[in-house]
Amino acid sequence: MKRFRLIQLCTGALAIALVSLAHGQLFGPKMKKPNEMISKQAPLKVNQQLLAQATADNTHIVVSIPKQRAFLMMGDQIIADGPISSGKRGHETPRGHFNVMEKDPNHHSSIYGDFVDGRGRVVRAGVSAHIDSAPSGTHFAGAAMKWFLRLTGEGVGMHIGILPGYPASHGCVRESVEGAKLFYDHAKVGTPVDVGDF
Repeated sequence: MKRFRLIQLCTGALAIALVSLAHGQLFGPKMKKPNEMISKQAPLKVNQQLLAQATADNTHIVVSIPKQRAFLMMGDQIIADGPISSGKRGHETPRGHFNVMEKDPNHHSSIYGDFVDGRGRVVRAGVSAHIDSAPSGTHFAGAAMKWFLRLTGEGVGMHIGILPGYPASHGCVRESVEGAKLFYDHAKVGTPVDVGDF
């Protein structure tokens, strides 16, 4: 009789747990979908009046790591303010004073990319040419880094990329499509770029 009562209690508790789990009540709120976890950053903001006066000779760039924003500046005035994604832990974006070393509108990474077959089909995505071995019959294709402004000799720069709302790159400063093009158009080799905890 006691054994039967214990089975009834356990079965009842299991039923309650299953119903609670189905309604997201047992372990707190339901797990968010990946696209709901992406933080929404404020879009690129542009002061059109200042933009009309901006040239590659009178602008400089400031990148704020804590704010995850890049600023195109003329003196101390903000021409444009756009979202970024800087380097993640272990691949932090270097801080300091830099000058644009190279401009390349269609740059490709020499380190990160995919292994593709002879027809251009991706066999293995998101690989490092320094760490991963290419499967037989494939070759390395570097990730596209459009509107690239090189900041260091090691390949760190600013370019178009995915913006999840937090530091996620391998060291580069990722920008939105519109932001990367605007910054590219108003920079030249030698343009000052300050990266830090501003």
